[in-house]
Amino acid sequence: MDRDRLRALLLAVQKGEVDPEGALEALVRLPFVDTPHARVDTHRALRQGLPEVIFGPGKTAEQIVEIVRVLLGEGQTVLATRVEAETAEAVLREIPEGEYDRAARLLWYGPAEVPIVGKGTIAVVAAGTSDLPVSLEAAGVAVRFGNSVETLFDVGVAGLHRLLASSETLRRARVLIVVAGMEGALPSVVGGLVDKPVIAVPTSVGYGA
Repeated sequence: MDRDRLRALLLAVQKGEVDPEGALEALVRLPFVDTPHARVDTHRALRQGLPEVIFGPGKTAEQIVEIVRVLLGEGQTVLATRVEAETAEAVLREIPEGEYDRAARLLWYGPAEVPIVGKGTIAVVAAGTSDLPVSLEAAGVAVRFGNSVETLFDVGVAGLHRLLASSETLRRARVLIVVAGMEGALPSVVGGLVDKPVIAVPTSVGYGA
């Protein structure tokens, strides 16, 4: 259940297209559904604007399948993050309508093109090639939730000219997600170049400092 579906249901009652008992039946279900391994939050989109996301690490393919089926049964799109390829293939054998992004490790059940509803552009900036998996995950999640996304990859501080060459992209963004290894230098540099929120994401790569 999300706000759009609830609004449509209430309008249908108002127009006489759905009787109050039918509407009550649609709403009487608890805001969660129990499965053998999870208690799936089906009203999160109604409360927070975004549906529950499945966090893949530690979950078996069977457990992910259970949750996907519940959310699809509620008419929701489904996004699972950090799903390894072998697990994703097992899930897709059971529920083949999904789409898997191997590089970003994202499993998606929903429309191929998501309408843009976000305000402005999110820039995802990555220091090096080793930061790509996390960067692609951030970009993919943002796109699946209806945001316009621009990416800048391999623009770490070791070659600062690579970043400065894309200063227009940085300034154009409304929010910036900056992904860098353990030294965390790139977010500080970007923060000094823009007047927009910068979300710094350290990754478990690099030598650290």
